[in-house]
Amino acid sequence: MPATSIVSAFRVTTLFCVATLSLCSVGCGKKSQPDTQTPAGAPAQPSSTSAQPTAPAAPTGPVPSFSAANKVGLYTNPGSGQSHDQQLIDESNCYNSAQQQTGVNPDTPAPQPPSSADVQAAQAQAADAAPQQRGGRARGAARGAVGGAVIGGIAGDAGTGAAVGATAGTVRGGRQQRKANAAAKDQASAQGGAQVQQQYQSQKAAYDQQLNTFKRAFTACMDARGYSVK
Repeated sequence: MPATSIVSAFRVTTLFCVATLSLCSVGCGKKSQPDTQTPAGAPAQPSSTSAQPTAPAAPTGPVPSFSAANKVGLYTNPGSGQSHDQQLIDESNCYNSAQQQTGVNPDTPAPQPPSSADVQAAQAQAADAAPQQRGGRARGAARGAVGGAVIGGIAGDAGTGAAVGATAGTVRGGRQQRKANAAAKDQASAQGGAQVQQQYQSQKAAYDQQLNTFKRAFTACMDARGYSVK
């Protein structure tokens, strides 16, 4: 065989071996790499770079130990992710602001209804001050004497008739006077008790109106800070 043929055959064999080795290297490299493709229909895995929940901001001042809203019968809910400590701070600030704007001190106690002793005292005072009639017995005696004299004159003894009529008139006049005075005392007593109740109702209505004014100012302040108030 000529030398050129031998050299050509050697080159062809060498190229074949190199190509075979290259193919093997590529195939092995692909097998060693993990398959990162998600199979069709499989749920997507969460990304490690997804957004994490934002922590509430730190309180902006000293935290009160109580809820200012609860002091006046209100309840607040944060609408912008405020922390509980920040809510207490905002409630305290709005409480003070509403007090300055309205001039109402919600810490003032509500008026108390009158007790039975208060009502009885007012009734007794009014009864004592009730106007009382005087001279009923004398007027009765005079009217009785006149009537008795007329009757006695018919019978032939006007003097005796007048005396009898005066006595009867005195008794009758005194009885009528006592009844009138007792009725006046009862009426005054009832009015005195009713007046005490009316004074309490008037004071309570004024207190409720002032407290409602304060609550509206407080609610408006909390609404502006992103809270709902009930």
